[in-house]
Amino acid sequence: MRLRHTVAASLGALALVVTLPTSASAATGDFSYKYVGLDGLPRSVTLHDPHSPACITLPEVADPYVSPPAFAPHNNTDVWATVFTEPGCTGDSWKLKPHGNPATDRLKLRSVYLSESR
Repeated sequence: MRLRHTVAASLGALALVVTLPTSASAATGDFSYKYVGLDGLPRSVTLHDPHSPACITLPEVADPYVSPPAFAPHNNTDVWATVFTEPGCTGDSWKLKPHGNPATDRLKLRSVYLSESR
């Protein structure tokens, strides 16, 4: 009888562990882009292992009335990235495949949506 209770308790504990919510996932790799700083010089930003799935408004270019959009995104993560011309993942969009080549300076963005991790 004692063995039966031990087995039942072990299975119950295992069921609880399996059903616990997992922490936020992250894409593995880097997502980078360029923007023009307040001094007029180009700057580069790299997001290391960014949260996904998530919409990320790029803080340096979030306000269309204050700054030009970022440009030349490079998705070197393991998930698809969709870049948007407006903050909040709105406006025109373009998909960038995982571990793809850097986009040209002509591709403008203010936000990016990273799909769910694999």
